Parts: sequence; structure tokens; C-alpha cells
Amino acid sequence: MASSDAVTTKLTFFLPPSDGSRPYQSINIDTKTGIRDRNIVPTERNVSIENVRGKEHLYKLDEAGFQFDNRPTAFTDFRDDEKVVKEYYPESIELIKELTGASRVVLFDHTRRLRNPDQVGETPDTRQPVAQAHVDQTKKSSITRVHRHLPAEDVPELLRHRFQILNLWRPIGNPALEWPLALCDFRSVDPDNDTYPVALVYPDHEGETMSIKPSDKHEWKYLRGMTPDEIVLIKCFDSVEDGSVSRFTPHTGFEDPATPKGAPHRESIELRALVFYDN
Repeated sequence: MASSDAVTTKLTFFLPPSDGSRPYQSINIDTKTGIRDRNIVPTERNVSIENVRGKEHLYKLDEAGFQFDNRPTAFTDFRDDEKVVKEYYPESIELIKELTGASRVVLFDHTRRLRNPDQVGETPDTRQPVAQAHVDQTKKSSITRVHRHLPAEDVPELLRHRFQILNLWRPIGNPALEWPLALCDFRSVDPDNDTYPVALVYPDHEGETMSIKPSDKHEWKYLRGMTPDEIVLIKCFDSVEDGSVSRFTPHTGFEDPATPKGAPHRESIELRALVFYDN
């Protein structure tokens, strides 16, 4: 169901295992079933998602946990990873600094996603929109990221000051009318009771992400028809935890009932950034 201001659709959430065991999810996807090895339990809920087109300026990074902007880029060769790192990364670092006031920004990876309804499973080159409510990082994994990606001699001083992990998300090729991105306003989230950590199991190490439990109090938003000229900054972690700013933003791709017939499949790129401040 859709109106000019909101759509109602199903979102997928995951509940922790009922036996109290440590929640985990494998990074590997079964190419036959398209399912990851995991012990967290999927559940679908009907959710109203507000289209904030025309009032996107009301949502700020330190309040809602996400922030839209119109920032065209001359870069177009998004399928060439070397060029993305060499040409799109430097531009994006300066953009993040400008929008946040950060003193240092380190991009540590990126993911290109292309919706393909006929694809089962995925590889690093054929990543699909993520269809589950989540946050990319936990506090533990965010601090681990600083140690992993910054020189060891810099880490103690950097961790004395505020730092964040932000995603810079942009549609590429065409407007994201199909399988757009939904974002949950942090002000509607109970950080302690609506979330739990999930071990992300790689072949040679473990990471950690944050899973989101469903709640009728959550306020989900999206910017309908985001174009390649538009970006959204998504907060995944903030070391300021005194209640004065947003700490993270649950988000997910979703099937939008307002998508016009024949709309091209969504293609997007997200850059992940360690963002540091002097104070």
C-alpha cells in the first residue's frame, strides 16, 4: 500500500536464538539456497515508511542518525574498483569532512550493490541490497576497525577523541526507485533493548554487527527516487554515548510498493569511513 507520504510494506528483522546461545551469522551465502548459515531467527513485520522528499533537510546526522544532501559527482566508472579508490575516495573524503567538520577521514572499504531478482546467493562482485534491518558495526567492532586500519602509533590518541563510523551511500546509474533504502530515526530507537550484537563469521576471523528487533515505536524514513546526484550519510557508530547525539541508524533495503512498473533495478555504492575529530 502506498500514498504520497508513506508506504506500508514488509521488513525483515532477526530475533536472537531462543536457547540463549551467542547469535552468529556466516559471511558465506549458500549458492543454491541463497541463505547464510546462522542461528538468528528471521521475522517479517508490516511497517509504515515515510517518504521525506521535500523535507529531507529536517533529518540531521547527530539527531536522526542520517543526513541527505545533493552532491553531484563527475565520477561515473563505479564498476572499476581501482578507479573508485583512486578517484572517488578522495572526493568523498573531502565531502565527509565538509558535512561533519571532521579533522581526519579514512575510507576502509566500499560495496557496490546491484539488484538482480533472478540471482541466488552472491559474490563480492554481485552483492544485492541487504534485506534485513541492521547496523553495520557495534562498539566493539568499531574500535577494532580503528586498530585494523590506522597506524598503531596513532590509535591511542585517536581513541581519546570522538570518532564515528559513517557510510556514504549513493545510487549509481539511475534513480533508486526499486528496492530503495529505509532508515530508522535514532530518536525512535531504544539503543539498549532494541538491539543485540551478532558475530559475523568469516573463514579466518570474526567481525560483529548489530541486529535490530522490531518495535512499533520505530519511525522508518526514506527519500523516494534518490538520484545519483543525491547522497545519504548513515551513522553506524559514535563514540559519544552520553545521550546528546544519535549513536547509530538501523537501515535496510526494502520492496517499495510505490515503485513504477519497469523501473530499472537499483544499483548503489556505499563507502565506509572512520571519521575522527580533534575534540
